[in-house]
Amino acid sequence: MKYTVITGASSGIGYETALAFASRGKNLIIVARRLEKLEELKSKIQGINSDLDVVILTSDLSVPDQAYTLYSDLKEYQIETWINNAGLGESSFVVDQNLDKVEAMLRVNIETLTILSTLYAHDYADIEGTQLINVSSALGYAVAVSSVAYSASKYYVSAFTEGLAKELELKGAKMKAKVLAPAITETEFAKKSIDAEEFDFKANMPKYHTAKQMAGFMVDLYDSNEVVGIVDQNYNFNLRGQIYPVISEF
Repeated sequence: MKYTVITGASSGIGYETALAFASRGKNLIIVARRLEKLEELKSKIQGINSDLDVVILTSDLSVPDQAYTLYSDLKEYQIETWINNAGLGESSFVVDQNLDKVEAMLRVNIETLTILSTLYAHDYADIEGTQLINVSSALGYAVAVSSVAYSASKYYVSAFTEGLAKELELKGAKMKAKVLAPAITETEFAKKSIDAEEFDFKANMPKYHTAKQMAGFMVDLYDSNEVVGIVDQNYNFNLRGQIYPVISEF
């Protein structure tokens, strides 16, 4: 049996992506901190297709050691696709940043993403049909004032994944590495980034996508041969080749 792993699956893009892949008949390993949300998602998936195997694993990926534990716990499974969707945000000017929050964000967005990507690529690079999809952001290609640290963390995700895609290509590997770069999406992410109880997208955002729409874009990227799926400034989704220049020789 082959599985798709999705981190940050308890809500938002990860939650809807799990449902979208379930609709494709994919067995799933869903990962997040909140067990009750994962159980709710599993029940919903089994309502779509009761034949699917859905494995729940709780993990706090702001603790890098838990990334190693998570991967070790999955050694018995054959993983066809790994989606690093878990991420944190910080929306404030640098001089006003909460450093505890920023440190947690960097651990999730950069450190554990790198650990999990590297472990998966090490084991599956030469297996036909495998994909690694890392969720970056449109702000991984443009810096936003009041979200500079977040943008920088997502620049890392984009550059790391595009670079990995090129390395895999140069080695003749069978795995594909891809970047999904959403713009503003209607999820819990916004209110957590600004430490708010609620956030009204309709009142505050002239344009945005729903998490279900973004999951649809995830599937489009999965089906394509392109490296990057990015939402542009007009909120159109584009599949395209690598954006960052990649130097293969020094």
